Amino acid sequence: MKPYVRLFDFSKQVNYKNEVLAGLTVAMTMMPESLSFAILAGFPPLVGLYAAFIMGLITSIFGGRPGLISGGAGATVVVLIALMKSHGLEYVFATVALAGLIQILVGLFKLGKFVRLVPQPVMYGFVNGLAVIIFTAQFEQFKIVVDGQVSWMSGQPLIIMGSLVAATIALVIFIPRITKAIPPSLGAIIVIFLVVLGFNIDTRTVKDIASVSGGFPPFHIPNIPLSLETLKLIFPYAVVMAGVGLTEGLLTLNLVDEITSSRGNTNRECIAQGGANILNGFFFGMGGCPMIAQTLVNLSAGSRARLAGIIASLTILLIILFGAPVIERVPMAALTGVMIMVAIGTFEWLSFRIINKMPKQDVIVMIAVTAITIWLHNLALAVLIGVIISALVFAWDSATRIRARKYVDTTGVKHYEIYGPLFFGSVANFIEKFDVENDPVEVIIDFKDSRVADMSGIEALNKLTGRYQKEGKKLHLKHLSEDCRLLLKNASSVIDVNILEDPHYHVAADK
Repeated sequence: MKPYVRLFDFSKQVNYKNEVLAGLTVAMTMMPESLSFAILAGFPPLVGLYAAFIMGLITSIFGGRPGLISGGAGATVVVLIALMKSHGLEYVFATVALAGLIQILVGLFKLGKFVRLVPQPVMYGFVNGLAVIIFTAQFEQFKIVVDGQVSWMSGQPLIIMGSLVAATIALVIFIPRITKAIPPSLGAIIVIFLVVLGFNIDTRTVKDIASVSGGFPPFHIPNIPLSLETLKLIFPYAVVMAGVGLTEGLLTLNLVDEITSSRGNTNRECIAQGGANILNGFFFGMGGCPMIAQTLVNLSAGSRARLAGIIASLTILLIILFGAPVIERVPMAALTGVMIMVAIGTFEWLSFRIINKMPKQDVIVMIAVTAITIWLHNLALAVLIGVIISALVFAWDSATRIRARKYVDTTGVKHYEIYGPLFFGSVANFIEKFDVENDPVEVIIDFKDSRVADMSGIEALNKLTGRYQKEGKKLHLKHLSEDCRLLLKNASSVIDVNILEDPHYHVAADK
């Protein structure tokens, strides 16, 4: 009989053995990524491990669904690289905490669904730029410091480093073809570690970068000026980090929903992720979000409950407390090879295959976001510019779609049937449709296939009404939807209209 338990009443009956084994496997796969991403961003490696512990524990207990694994993810960490280089680690901690607060607010106000409004071309550009940054950052591991000067490796050190990296990449590729019992990245690191240790190969290790030995994450208030200038500096990074984390998280949550044929709670996940990031900001963590690769490892190992994530987090804490002497001897070449494969896996190769099928404006947005991400290493600015460009393109496209069908009925009344939304972008085209001087004394604008979307549309109607009144003519607005009529009624101080009723349609007419 299988050993089943109920865990905190958060999930259905689960296999206890599978959960423990899955948790241990997840911990072994999460550690190299957390270390690598921390080093990539210029953080102390311990900051990455603390993030893996805090994110994993909090979200496993309080998150939106069982089976989801969170940790120090590259998508959120890369957002902070520019801030780290310009202002240092204390500002990073403050940004992570602020991002967590934003995520909690998103969850409390049930706004998680709006995170998905980030256009797909922006996501393609963001992910591709992220992959290129991760890949190019690995070049730093091929540099050494000699007499205070940074230079490229050469000779034997270069041959050793290059060979070990190539061997790691080869192992990550071929291990899945041999066995699926061990994650390929973990297997590659173990093999390279044993080879370096067994043959006493002289190569750079984690200890050469920084120590990972430590205690329980200490409480620490970020040492930054509490001023409006500080808020202006960190707020854009916090918003993008929160958005990227929630987007990654909700996409991963949806993936788990599909695999397990169940449904998670998106708003609860937002709150749990935000709470974990706030703790990261005050307990020396670099923050993070759900990790797709580790979540898939967890599910493939048979986990369907929250216990695996808790086991993984506690395992990482135990390694921090007692396993540092082993972790510090891990060759950097192994982590570099793993990160190169992460970069290759992160890149959206699909975007190349469909680029000739995408609208030109989407291609431009994708390339722009990718270029800005790579050029400036500033994902906050890249995503913001991408969203703005996408919004402007959409507004322009919608503005050009407004049309008017014109005809005069048997009673001599001229009709304008409007197609497309009336908003700030389409106002100019809308006004040009009307021939006020030559129109008959009575004109009807039919909004059956249109709607008044904003105050710019209201003002356009106000100006048009005034022009017809000046010519001594009557203008009627026909087939306005409920929200449009309410908008007109609320704007009565701008445009003076009556809303008349008849058996067939609603009419808004001048007094």
